[in-house]
Amino acid sequence: MTRRVVLDTGPLVALLDRGDRYHGWARDTFAEVAPPLLTCEAVLAEAWHLLRRFSRGRDAILDLLARNVIVIAFDLGAEVLSVRKLAAKYASVPMSLADGCLVRMSELYADAAVITLDSDFSVYRKHGRQVIPLLCPKS
Repeated sequence: MTRRVVLDTGPLVALLDRGDRYHGWARDTFAEVAPPLLTCEAVLAEAWHLLRRFSRGRDAILDLLARNVIVIAFDLGAEVLSVRKLAAKYASVPMSLADGCLVRMSELYADAAVITLDSDFSVYRKHGRQVIPLLCPKS
């Protein structure tokens, strides 16, 4: 696959947690995408928290960053107004900070697909009305 990939929390946690119900899907999907996977610090903070009970989970996140498998490719400080507008638009969902950053990343990286387990991404739109290309498990 040549398309860029924007990484959400769920698939990252599923990849690193062998007990996750989506582990096999995440392992297979990560094997098909070319690094680096683009993400934001909010996703990494969520994953860090969710993997707190695994002795190697947090270290694995840092290892993926150190090896440039995952790259932080978003500056919230520069995009705060856009993320704020998205959060207001999707307040009824409600949109998390990480989701707002990823939707904005899908706008900034027009050729990117978002790899996610989050069904809210079927509701979110980039640039107002455009469907965001997704890599997600079949329902």
